Amino acid sequence: MKIVSINPSNNEEVGAIEETTKEEVIKKVNLAKSVKNKWARLEIEERIVVLKEICNKFEENSDKIANLISLEMGKPINQSENEIKSTLKTMKWDLENAANCIAPETTFESDNEIQKVFYEPKGIVVAISPFNYPFSLCCATAFQNLIVGNLVISKPDPNVPLLYKFLEEILDNSNLPSGVWQFVFGGKEIGSYLVEQDIDMICFTGNTKTGEYLYKVAASKMIPILMELGGSAPGIVCEDADINCVIDGIFKKKFSNSGQLCHALKRLIVHENVFGEVVNKLKSIAEKQNIGEPLDRNTTIGPLVNEKQINTLLEQFNDAKSKGANIICGGKQLKGNYFEPTILTNITKDMKVWEEEVFGPILPIVTFKTIEEAIELANDTIYGLGGYVFTTNRENFEKISRELKTGMVALNNLAYSAPYNPFGGVKKSGLGRTRGKWGLRGLCNIKVVTFENNM
Repeated sequence: MKIVSINPSNNEEVGAIEETTKEEVIKKVNLAKSVKNKWARLEIEERIVVLKEICNKFEENSDKIANLISLEMGKPINQSENEIKSTLKTMKWDLENAANCIAPETTFESDNEIQKVFYEPKGIVVAISPFNYPFSLCCATAFQNLIVGNLVISKPDPNVPLLYKFLEEILDNSNLPSGVWQFVFGGKEIGSYLVEQDIDMICFTGNTKTGEYLYKVAASKMIPILMELGGSAPGIVCEDADINCVIDGIFKKKFSNSGQLCHALKRLIVHENVFGEVVNKLKSIAEKQNIGEPLDRNTTIGPLVNEKQINTLLEQFNDAKSKGANIICGGKQLKGNYFEPTILTNITKDMKVWEEEVFGPILPIVTFKTIEEAIELANDTIYGLGGYVFTTNRENFEKISRELKTGMVALNNLAYSAPYNPFGGVKKSGLGRTRGKWGLRGLCNIKVVTFENNM
């Protein structure tokens, strides 16, 4: 069976690859088993030498990788290039710092004994990644696993098959031993079959519904699972915020990649005294956007990834419209999978744009009177991934950041996402953390060894 790649800007076919069969899945798992111990027993410095070569090959081919991202999932080319740059930065940080992050730690020492903690590989890890940041969410996760000594079988999203086939070709032409990092191509059925195999861990980035299913699979197998799921990040604009300084950042936090980002700012909560100013300035920015072909460098808003995504967005928009939302700007589906950057006000809590994760260019905005009310509105969600606070008052920021039920919070136009920081959420936004020493250690088995000091 073929996996067809569709250009979301015009819904035309750009290529196809063969779907992985169940028989091939078994072969890949068995191949991983056959090299599992050899890869794990290498010194971490030896693994890093091999992985540095792959990182360099990715960098050498960054132009083609960026073009494939834009061609297959619709991300504007400038943003695709930025995705690659930031991902390579993360990979390089891991390569440079992992040895220290998972080095053995002495927890107790006396004249007679020493107690140490060791971080050891878990084994074969199935890593399932989504379409929205296809290079980052596949390769950064795989790299952390490979560095600590795990074997990786990546099952990436079928919307971008040509990209992953190209990455597989890069691996095939590297010094990475066969079976250490493999790809499985297919949809839900082949993904479900893959996680049923004899594996040691699941890493998943994607929607919460699939995450709940995989959680049950992992529980039945008594294996760990790392999940980064959906989000509905609040952005709280306080009365004292410097609107002119932060307004561009607010827009980007929502509308970058056409809103297809798990920790994008998805609900804007604005103090009633600055509400009109914020809405008008966001409207002005939205109306100046270039909606166009992803490979055009002037494009700032590209299409959504596919017809299913645009239909979900339309359902959410029409629900809000039918329940009385005000359309400040946008609100129209353009040719194909394009949707105008849209701002909505007069939002009620029974609207899907408030209750659900909105994975597209629609921003609902509500007002608040007090900081306590803003926090209550921000926490009114099943998700808890990111959060954003816009204020010039340190006391307000500290109170809000302390009481937000999220895994990450940033002030004004600062960012919390960095190679050295843990990334992840609470509530139905996932389990565990990726990135930094927390991500590396979370992919390891932890062993305590006690021995005599005079040996």
